Amino acid sequence: MALTGMAMTRVERRPMRGPEASWRLVDRNYRAYVRNWIFFATGFLEPVLYLFSIGVGVGKLIESFEFNGQTVAYAAFVAPGMLAASAMNGAIMDSTFNIFFKLKFEKLYDAVLATPMRVIDIARGEITWALLRGGLYSAGFLVVMLAMGLVASWWGVLALPAALLIGYAFAGAGMALTTFMRSWQDFEYVQLAIMPMFLFSATFFPVTAFDGALRWVVEATPLYRGVVLCRELTTGAVSVDSLVSVVYLAAMGTIGLMVVNRRLGKLLLS
Repeated sequence: MALTGMAMTRVERRPMRGPEASWRLVDRNYRAYVRNWIFFATGFLEPVLYLFSIGVGVGKLIESFEFNGQTVAYAAFVAPGMLAASAMNGAIMDSTFNIFFKLKFEKLYDAVLATPMRVIDIARGEITWALLRGGLYSAGFLVVMLAMGLVASWWGVLALPAALLIGYAFAGAGMALTTFMRSWQDFEYVQLAIMPMFLFSATFFPVTAFDGALRWVVEATPLYRGVVLCRELTTGAVSVDSLVSVVYLAAMGTIGLMVVNRRLGKLLLS
């Protein structure tokens, strides 16, 4: 009987590998947030209200813009930018504020590492959860766009995967930066970066409004890469910039994941 008990203990504590381990943390987050669905609703409503107030309201004053050689109605120009911003907001919310609370106050990850899970499983699980939250916002927003007739091309079927890629990029970068934060005051820097990026990422007007070095700075920001990718897909004005944006966002998320793995190991295991 003793030998049988030892064998069962070894089986139960075997290291979990790959998606199985990460998904345990995703499932934990789902169970923790399922009763607080109202927080998910607010994250979805914000870009929708922006679309109606600016895309439709201001659209009565501005008829259209030219984008990659095509004439695009103002609402159809703004909507994909809001889609990208929606994916960013969902991912940033979970990968910064929530991660900081779990790491510094709830001490959740200390408990997780007492199980067969590893640091990399924590990193992948949390980034996956943030990506899913951003993807949920984006899927709802894309349905609104379809209902309003703001998707003009079959390329638009790739807009949701593009939004998931944006979520991956910002989740990786957001969680990596959170591991360096020491107090809640540090989150002021997050807002200081997010708000100007949202306003000046060519969401509401063409990037050609900027001149010289300022335009290069705007085009180098991650949200701009997400905005232009979604806009090219929903309008059908696909160009080589689409591939540049995909590589940029994928690299951003992957580098963030690598930093998270290293920093969490240093914070939790040392």
